[in-house]
Amino acid sequence: MEGNLSFALQLMGIGLAAVFLVLLLVIAFGNLLIKAVNKFAPEEEKPAQIASKPTPALVDGAVQQAINKAVEQLTGGKGRVEKIVKL
Repeated sequence: MEGNLSFALQLMGIGLAAVFLVLLLVIAFGNLLIKAVNKFAPEEEKPAQIASKPTPALVDGAVQQAINKAVEQLTGGKGRVEKIVKL
């Protein structure tokens, strides 16, 4: 009985080590693939956007201010409202 338990623990250890090594290989080859793709096929540059004149607001000024304050509070000042559209 003790022999079976010992053998089972050895098999489990070998299996866990094999899975760990395979996952390390997947990560290594994935990183190599990412570097190769970035080197040989760099991201295309987008043309600069032409500044368009502001369109009239579709919502009331007070509502727009409330939305801006809510977004600022929720995002810690990192977010901004670019467009408000009524659904």
